[in-house]
Amino acid sequence: MRRTHYLLAAVLTATVAVGLPASPAVATPPGIPSKATAQSQLNGLTVAAEANAGSYDRDLFPHWVTISGTCNTREAVLKRDGSNVVTSSACAATSGSWYSPYDGATWTSASDVDIDHVVPLAEAWRSGASAWTTSKRQSFANDLSRPQLIAVTDNVNQAKGDQDPSTWQPSRTAYRCTYAKMWIATKSYWALKLQASEKTALQTMINTCSA
Repeated sequence: MRRTHYLLAAVLTATVAVGLPASPAVATPPGIPSKATAQSQLNGLTVAAEANAGSYDRDLFPHWVTISGTCNTREAVLKRDGSNVVTSSACAATSGSWYSPYDGATWTSASDVDIDHVVPLAEAWRSGASAWTTSKRQSFANDLSRPQLIAVTDNVNQAKGDQDPSTWQPSRTAYRCTYAKMWIATKSYWALKLQASEKTALQTMINTCSA
């Protein structure tokens, strides 16, 4: 089911909440650094203007790839980030619940959940990935070892698009610290550049972290 108006999310959340576990799983991608580590990583990133925006094509980042058996990257993240997830023999999620930390909504249909690239593919392209091989871009687009992929409300992910933190941040202010640490860790590992406005926004977000 696709919703055209985000305001419906609050109503639907209240509806699907009945019968859910008292504490649905909160998505916790691996490798989220401490505040101190994130600050060090942020300080080490190269500030530069974006480039090659006009040559971006999503197909240059092959995804979702098979991870094991019949399971692809999307299905792996749905299983990791959900609660009581049941899958079919084809690895499709047939039931479960997913809490979206960006907006605080909980969903019981996998079709209402997108897997967000924390650092969007187009943003990565403009920040240095245009010089990578297709193989490296595939690894980036399916990176399960770092905090680059997370299950969130579908239309929230679509509203985010390819924006960086200078123009888009999670509506839940309590999650902005974590989001900044995830973004910084990803850009640091993949040696991607960042814009001055992006760095300023990330620093403001990191300043809200307690640890």
